[in-house]
Amino acid sequence: MGALNLARRFVERVFGIPVIPYGHTALVFEREHLRHFLAHFKVDCVFDVGANAGQYAQMLRERARYKGPIISYEPVPDAAALLRKAAKSDPAWFTEELALGDAEGTAAFNVYAVDQFSSLHAFSAAGAQHFPAESQLRRRVEVRTTTLAGEIAKYRRKIGFRRPFLKMDTQGHDLAVAAGAGEELKTFVGLQSELAMVQLYAGSPSYREALDFFASYGFTLSAFVPNNFGHFPRLMEMDCIMFRESASQ
Repeated sequence: MGALNLARRFVERVFGIPVIPYGHTALVFEREHLRHFLAHFKVDCVFDVGANAGQYAQMLRERARYKGPIISYEPVPDAAALLRKAAKSDPAWFTEELALGDAEGTAAFNVYAVDQFSSLHAFSAAGAQHFPAESQLRRRVEVRTTTLAGEIAKYRRKIGFRRPFLKMDTQGHDLAVAAGAGEELKTFVGLQSELAMVQLYAGSPSYREALDFFASYGFTLSAFVPNNFGHFPRLMEMDCIMFRESASQ
């Protein structure tokens, strides 16, 4: 950890004042909103789909004060190994080396120069234009795929959750993940998904299509969180945080 990060954490711990690095305002809002959201809706399990090396789960633990079970999914072997290492000392954090989608089987997964951009989808022409370095294909790996419906059933038996939350960050594949839940999508009291203002991946849905799909299952907007900084004035992507109307009654 660098000296600036150590100084920031010292100030936050001693004075209770958040120190926000330049360009991180939206991330602080996301953490605070999730902290309030997870507590308000009494979330008792988080499905973390597209976990990479475990950054989101660590944020939930360290910043959003969530202490319940987390199930993290990451299909790329190198990232999955880092994920397992991060989760090793946390008995309530489960990991799966799987890609979720709308079918069981195997698929070719594109590993790009920046691993957080890796996806089951190829970059679109617009994506390659806006992210020329990040979109360089390093390799393709065969990964196992399954559906969220099956994983919900498996972990319901294992954990016995009643009010789960779904986070998806799968680089153009979120809607396929959600579709793979079928009617079980209505199990979730809330969800977080990445929306494409600019469709960076071939075959990915527009943000309007995604919002309409989630609304058809009874979800309502709670917050928007922008990401992909550094492309001012263009908004590239945005996360939506949504709650299921019937869960708030």
